[in-house]
Amino acid sequence: MYEPRKISLKDLPLGQGAEIVKISGERGFRRRLLELGLLPGTEICVLRQAPLGDPLELSVRGSCLSIRRQEAENIMVLPQDAS
Repeated sequence: MYEPRKISLKDLPLGQGAEIVKISGERGFRRRLLELGLLPGTEICVLRQAPLGDPLELSVRGSCLSIRRQEAENIMVLPQDAS
């Protein structure tokens, strides 16, 4: 049986959509992301990254927000098919 490949948000290519699967890390960190609307099942896209790779600009629920690459490492996503 085929199991879809989950990756860290920091490894998602720019412009590719994905679905949030799991958020790990400290409780305060997870709470902050949940308050920003990053919930499992939510569609997300990495729009841009700063010249040195940090922070990442995300599109979530029609809004843009930025998070550090280290924080993005704790967000597991399921990439959408690039069709």
